Amino acid sequence: MKRKKPVRFGGVFMGMIGIIILGFLIFFQRNLRTAASVRKLEDGLYSVTYKGNYGFDAFIEQGGASDDMAVAEFVIRDMFHGLLSLDLKGSSFGCSTISVQTPEGRGIFGRNFDWGACTALIVQTNPPDGYASISTVNMDFLDLGLDMSEELQMCLLSAAAPYAPMDGMNEKGLCVAVLMIQDTPAFHQDTGKPDLTTTTAVRMLLDQAADVEEAISLLSRYDLHASAGMMVHFALADRNGRSVAVEYINDEMMVTETPIVTNFYLSPGEKYGIGTEESRIRYTILDELCKQDMEWSIVFDQYSGDAHYYHRENYQIYYSFTVGGIMK
Repeated sequence: MKRKKPVRFGGVFMGMIGIIILGFLIFFQRNLRTAASVRKLEDGLYSVTYKGNYGFDAFIEQGGASDDMAVAEFVIRDMFHGLLSLDLKGSSFGCSTISVQTPEGRGIFGRNFDWGACTALIVQTNPPDGYASISTVNMDFLDLGLDMSEELQMCLLSAAAPYAPMDGMNEKGLCVAVLMIQDTPAFHQDTGKPDLTTTTAVRMLLDQAADVEEAISLLSRYDLHASAGMMVHFALADRNGRSVAVEYINDEMMVTETPIVTNFYLSPGEKYGIGTEESRIRYTILDELCKQDMEWSIVFDQYSGDAHYYHRENYQIYYSFTVGGIMK
């Protein structure tokens, strides 16, 4: 009588574990490769190089999103495969930008982001069908609802970071920044066009616009919706020396040529309530808001693609990056 060979359950089990691990690595390879590039520069400041395609084309093809929750749902589905929850949130902030030309005719764009203490992430991206760019994310706007260390949170959230930029510059020298206006109600256009929120509009412009003219044209093709219910405007500047503020007043897009943008309306006209007593009261409130700490300051060289980051008003130390390159 022949003896049956014993079933090697141990080998089968280890084989199954190996297959599961391999499947996990393949399924989340984009997230893992990106998380592995997260680097702590100092307390409250990190950098990351996004690895792979973050799916913004698919986001646009689905019609974009008209609110932060819809953006979060897309990221949860596409980036986290439904395994993690994500909340996008915001609060008041004060900022300023300036666009200048050097004596040699080189475009320089400066940006201050005023906020209480937060965690900032410098994000480098290079999408397959778009322009390489560098942008900055206030990671306090992203919430997983989990109790974990700051470092681990940065690694997990790095996959979602491309969808929440507050400012940035792309390889063509276009600079984009979001600045708050102390006003209500926030804008919500509804003309039947595809939808974008504040931060996804910044991502679109960095990925697709080479200059201010293209940026304005792109924005006009979408219905814009204010993220977190905050009234904001956009500062845009290109390496050719053109700089504008794009504002949404009574849900109408207004463009004003200006080298400086702060937290006040630039589109003129009493019919918009600008210059009225109510508006002046709002500006007084905002002046107090702008006394918050400076979380980050950036100087973008629109010709070389260099970006110098200064953190929490320490102007003795800066971190230098190049669009499409690595930290120097």
